[in-house]
Amino acid sequence: MTTITFDTLKFAEKLEKAGASRELAAAIAEAQKQSLAEALDTTLATKVDIGDLRHEMRELRTEMNGKFTLLQWMLAALIALAIANFAKQFF
Repeated sequence: MTTITFDTLKFAEKLEKAGASRELAAAIAEAQKQSLAEALDTTLATKVDIGDLRHEMRELRTEMNGKFTLLQWMLAALIALAIANFAKQFF
């Protein structure tokens, strides 16, 4: 669970000054705290989330490097064939 800093006492006191009863102010402050905690839990990435993402990116980079090397060899073969065909036509 993500730790948040939310001063429920200060929030409840402001509600009381605005005319809410102590019980209502305390209930609203607790509900607000829970709401913020739930929102942060679903929207913020944790260190574990970031670590998983880095691992996936490393795997993807390794896979892409292999495919890039294959593309380089294929391009080199196509260029060699084109040069051989050009040489055959004119020499």
